[in-house]
Amino acid sequence: MPPNTRSSESFPRQHARTQRFTLGAPRSFSVAPDGSRVTFLRSPGGDARAQALWVHELNGDDAPRAYPAADPQALLGGAAEELSPEERARRERSREGSAGIVGYATDAAVELAAFALSGRLFVAELRAGTARELPSATPVVDPRPSPDGRRVAYAARGALRVVHADGTGDRPLAEPESDTVTYGLAEFIAAEEMKRSRGFWWSPDSRRLLVARVDDAPVRRWWIADPAHPQSRPTEVAYPAAGTPNAEVTLRLLDADGRDADDGPGLDVAWDRETYPYLVAVHWSGGGPPLLLVQARDQRTQQYLTVDVDSGRTAPLLTETDPAWLEIIPGTPAWAPGERLVRVSDETGARALHVGDAVLSDPALHVRAVLDIGEHDVLFSASSDTTGEIAVHRAALDGSGGGRVSGDGSGGPHHASAVRGGETLVLVTAHLDEPGARAEINGHPVPSFAETPVLRPAPTLLRAGARRIPAAVLLPTGHRAQDGPLPVLLDPYGGPHGQRVVAAHNAYLTSQWFADQGFAVVVADGRGTPGHSPAWEKAIAGNIADVVLEDQVDALHVLAADHPLDLTRVAIRGWSFGGYLAALAALRRPDVFHAAVVGAPVTDVRLYDTHYQERYLGTPQEHPEVYRANSVVDDAGLVGARAPQRPMMLVHGLADDNVVVAHTLRLSSALLAAGHPHEVLPLSGVTHMTPQEEVAENLLLLQVAFLRRSLGLTPDRSGS
Repeated sequence: MPPNTRSSESFPRQHARTQRFTLGAPRSFSVAPDGSRVTFLRSPGGDARAQALWVHELNGDDAPRAYPAADPQALLGGAAEELSPEERARRERSREGSAGIVGYATDAAVELAAFALSGRLFVAELRAGTARELPSATPVVDPRPSPDGRRVAYAARGALRVVHADGTGDRPLAEPESDTVTYGLAEFIAAEEMKRSRGFWWSPDSRRLLVARVDDAPVRRWWIADPAHPQSRPTEVAYPAAGTPNAEVTLRLLDADGRDADDGPGLDVAWDRETYPYLVAVHWSGGGPPLLLVQARDQRTQQYLTVDVDSGRTAPLLTETDPAWLEIIPGTPAWAPGERLVRVSDETGARALHVGDAVLSDPALHVRAVLDIGEHDVLFSASSDTTGEIAVHRAALDGSGGGRVSGDGSGGPHHASAVRGGETLVLVTAHLDEPGARAEINGHPVPSFAETPVLRPAPTLLRAGARRIPAAVLLPTGHRAQDGPLPVLLDPYGGPHGQRVVAAHNAYLTSQWFADQGFAVVVADGRGTPGHSPAWEKAIAGNIADVVLEDQVDALHVLAADHPLDLTRVAIRGWSFGGYLAALAALRRPDVFHAAVVGAPVTDVRLYDTHYQERYLGTPQEHPEVYRANSVVDDAGLVGARAPQRPMMLVHGLADDNVVVAHTLRLSSALLAAGHPHEVLPLSGVTHMTPQEEVAENLLLLQVAFLRRSLGLTPDRSGS
């Protein structure tokens, strides 16, 4: 089926309707260990949100066949999907905006898949291509089959439960002792900041589970209300703001048959929780005993621990330290054959892949994630000096070498990831000159139903200035040198975990649309952003605001020497960290910036979460002056604001439980007290994401209208 495109449609409408062109694209691949079967999620069209579970079966020399194993429309009988508060929270933490089957887990052989749909438990027999509902408690969250496929464990109403795959024997393995306790779920900090979305792990022999017990009683309560619906009660949120208590997280070993239920829920796993309160990662495979990664609250020390499954005692395998912080890398820790620890560390000065005592990655590479560990090699993704590229690489476990797996060097820079099982490799690759991403199974394409955008971005990727800041410049389509300089729009994220300058076509669609409204758009990844080097990322330790703002200004001025940038008309827009950066720019460098769109910003850094904020700034009790210097506002008002005053548009979702709307309200109050011109756009019912079509579409139109007014430009052209 060719991608559908409505050629007469405006980009803002298409961008919103297609969920940023993600709908219809295959994603979430799993591969059977023998390579015979690949599963993935895909919706049936470029504007269809409900994703189905698909199977691609490789039949030796015969032609492969692809078929849906679970269709949410059929399973729900056409009824609308209903989401529990727990499921909504999981989707918010993972920034998931689609519907239907948004996640699934399989047994070890990839023959049985389990998933939640409308709070109910379903399994799919992948060989047969059939799906059925299992009787269960509701609402179901994060169901996962045992490795042998005979049982499914899941969380429901704070309990960790297990049911046989034939639908019999549903029972709790651990039930909450109070309404502040949950078993089997990741706490807010783990899901939002540590990249850990799960809270239980099966043993390789399917007999036991390691289960996280979370008690958020110590965490301070905030209340989030929707003023547009005064009849509704505010939602209570346990939010661990910087310097305040976190949830108490412990681990328990449970017997899958429930044999230890009479003596209490399982065996406690013991480690030094006073020193290492953060449970970062858990790995349990046939390669060795269970592995834990635990981290100190200041994130400068962490330990790799092994677990004795008979006693619950742990033993330290390795302790790491870093004077700035220790970065968490997806896919680690894990075991390689021979019980060799697989980890990624900055200790050599590069972000390097370590297996046992050996460093296996090239020092020129910056490792981003471990993708697969095989019998003879490791697959990993890494950045290099090529601007915006993230490639898949292979390293031989015997140290004999490796090389690139994605791209042969002739197709230009790209952005890739991979999943592997046996001899089957799924490679997902995006390029600058091709819409979307191409998914291939052993070189054969997986059809995508994603729409083709109505515009085509043409970014120029380069490195700016003495610090070689990664940057992209986009000009209006058809712009000629004789057309003269253009008003400038900086369009950054500009902070940790948010790389914007990437070798991928769709990453620049919105920036190109703004360019086509008559702007020269600059996207710059200054210090603090990922993908460059450990030193680059950690340059913001103790001083986020000054460093990230300086790099945006430096990139702008360097690029103006070779590009048609009118420095008398410069605006900036951003969301989340980008919104924080936009506010800093308008208030602290009004000599450079003349207007700002400030979306969902952190403005008082004391009000953001522990794991994120303390990583860079310590605690507000220890460093109050550092917190003030890195805030846009504090109790006394604006921090570091200078004249002249520049117009600002503040945008925030009233239902945001990550960056709460208090940040924007405090900024608006401080601006009003200072007589500073600004406008506020409150988004009723909107969280930190903006998946609602009308909201997403009109936000783009309103932003460009504000920018044109603020810079004194001619009436807008934003409908195109």
